[in-house]
Amino acid sequence: MKDGIYSSLDIGTTSIKVIVSEVLNGKMNVIGVGSEKSNGINKGLIIDIDETALSITKAVKQAEEKSGIQIGSLIVGVPATNIEINPFHVTVSNENASQEINDSLLKKIIEQVRTKKTPSDKTLLSIMVEEFLVDGFDGIKDPRKMVGDQVELYGTLLATSKTVLHNIKKSVNNAGYRISDLIFQPEAMAGLIMSEDERRFGTIQIDLGGGQTSASAVHDEQVKYATIVQEGGENITKDISVVLNTSLKNAEKLKREVGYAYSELTDERDQTLSIDVVGQEGTVDVKESYIAEIIEARLAQIFEKIKFELDDIGAFDLPGGIILTGGTAAIPGVKELAEDIFEVNIKTYIPDFMGVRYPSFSNAIALVYTKAHMDELTKLLNTIVLNNEYIQTEDQPAEKLPSVSSKQSKVSSDHNNASSDSFIDKIKSIFSSFFD
Repeated sequence: MKDGIYSSLDIGTTSIKVIVSEVLNGKMNVIGVGSEKSNGINKGLIIDIDETALSITKAVKQAEEKSGIQIGSLIVGVPATNIEINPFHVTVSNENASQEINDSLLKKIIEQVRTKKTPSDKTLLSIMVEEFLVDGFDGIKDPRKMVGDQVELYGTLLATSKTVLHNIKKSVNNAGYRISDLIFQPEAMAGLIMSEDERRFGTIQIDLGGGQTSASAVHDEQVKYATIVQEGGENITKDISVVLNTSLKNAEKLKREVGYAYSELTDERDQTLSIDVVGQEGTVDVKESYIAEIIEARLAQIFEKIKFELDDIGAFDLPGGIILTGGTAAIPGVKELAEDIFEVNIKTYIPDFMGVRYPSFSNAIALVYTKAHMDELTKLLNTIVLNNEYIQTEDQPAEKLPSVSSKQSKVSSDHNNASSDSFIDKIKSIFSSFFD
């Protein structure tokens, strides 16, 4: 890892997290954290730039206060929402074969990927290099300083909606900060939570977030597939609230303090809890196992949806099994439930860095970890790909850009999708005995 101070930004559906890390002698320590409730974000996408910018500012200020570091630029994560992942192969001729291959030729290669291989409705986010070929000689990781008539590149491209990148940039800039790099979150996470062998032979990672759950398959050290389920820990809290007729605040507390994701784990210590119920005086007694059944029902639904998607591409043939992370992965019993449903080896990743050991910070930590490990070629390719349109160097001050809000987006965000409503109806039916 390259020594230095790094600051990262994870824009989540339920919370925005900022981490300041110091890498010294190859060791990374978290020296400041900030966490703020997300405003202006729905289903992983920014729908109100002003609100998001304000949340970013608050989270950054917290991290600055705790670290004593003034933050000017941020490494920002890009979610898997609307991402497209495609393998590609391009060939470029070196006009002067006696001249060494240089950065200019790499720019020509990237422009070919951008114009000929990137879907027309997407913007190129990054490329993952498999290998270069120079005049047919393969296995080359960096062709610069070599000579040859023809250069080929095999790799995988990541492309996303231009709106996604535009709104991220505007929100960060309007908060008063620069973007030093944009990194695909599942790619960063794989670098952090997987060993080299797990990335090479193939492993699935599932990030259990607050507002959504992402799953991605990694093979040959590249993210080959990513999918999103628009359900997460926030849905579990709402389920507890609806079924028990208690406030969201109480429901969140129950989930965090006594919640289990696997009801069988509550058998030995199935305590009775007294909870406040809306519209009633006094409290109502509820068993821990009952709360566990509510949590298990939602998580099982999330896992089944992911299983369907991953089954379709044969991801369970990968030998590395599944690694769980994200804030919801901290609920006891998640691993056991996942083992029941996926029937593969399951591991849970919890960060073990001085300063933060919470799985909800995994994404923010992964961004720093990836940036600190980034080689010079990858940095160059990222700069070429993003074309200085989205990332800004130190001598480019972040402008206060005029904000744009979408009333249509705000309106649509106020309505839950039909599947969420049907699940609430279903879970009410399952637990209707509570209301008898």
